[in-house]
Amino acid sequence: MNHATRPRRSVLFVPASNERAIAKLASLECDAVIFDLEDAVAPEAKADARENLRGFFAARGEGGPECVIRINPLASEWGTEDLLAARACKPDAVLLPKVNSPRDVHDIDDMLDETDAPASMRLWIMIETAKAMLNIGPLAEFGRDGAARLDCFVAGTNDLVKETGILSTPDRRYLAPWLMQMVLAARAGGLDVLDGVSNDFRDLDRFAGECADGAAMGFDGKTLIHPAQIDPANRAFSPSEAVLAEAKAIVAAFALPENARKGVIARDGQMIERLHLAQAERLLARAGRALRKG
Repeated sequence: MNHATRPRRSVLFVPASNERAIAKLASLECDAVIFDLEDAVAPEAKADARENLRGFFAARGEGGPECVIRINPLASEWGTEDLLAARACKPDAVLLPKVNSPRDVHDIDDMLDETDAPASMRLWIMIETAKAMLNIGPLAEFGRDGAARLDCFVAGTNDLVKETGILSTPDRRYLAPWLMQMVLAARAGGLDVLDGVSNDFRDLDRFAGECADGAAMGFDGKTLIHPAQIDPANRAFSPSEAVLAEAKAIVAAFALPENARKGVIARDGQMIERLHLAQAERLLARAGRALRKG
């Protein structure tokens, strides 16, 4: 399956040190899991956390959620060992935190290539520093580079709030401009982009509202910190029946023999271009994948 068609509506962070949480993953309906070796794991627990991941991936079967491993920054004392452990586990992707510049992406790309990591092993990066925001355009360009592995941006909203000192409000009014900038850059680079976590996992009404806002901004999905957040995220980031019907109608219209060579067609008083066909096909592919998962 082309990675671009994978649904990433609900992406659950799981501490790699938490064996109980890892054991429960088979019963969850999240689209992807990020096994965290960074913030969620204490320094003294990192070696055991790597062993937990080796055991999980050794027993991993076909199907199931997309599996990603978040390592520590390469410049940290744990980064290189984390990357080598992740490479051996063969996850679907490696998530690099604290990215500041294109050089960070170059470096991990080179390290994965040098260790003969399969081309199918993708790279996700956290956008969680002021420097990453200033470099968001050049970072997104890796999505257009066929030799690069970059696949997805992940908004690190907690770190952005901490680093910049902006006020964190329920409506995220001060974060919104940066979140929209992430979406714009991701689209320019052909990347997926995931909204940041919501810290109060008990307030599911507020969480659902945040998911709705994220979907309206154009995010592909949301990162989660608790299984209770999976279902609201899946609902919010799934297309409505009306949207699916419109996408099917666009595909059907371009499939008509008289439209086979046309770049633009008229439908219900609107001009529909080939780019709308591509969007409709991508939406239907993802919706189909999500339906098969359910």
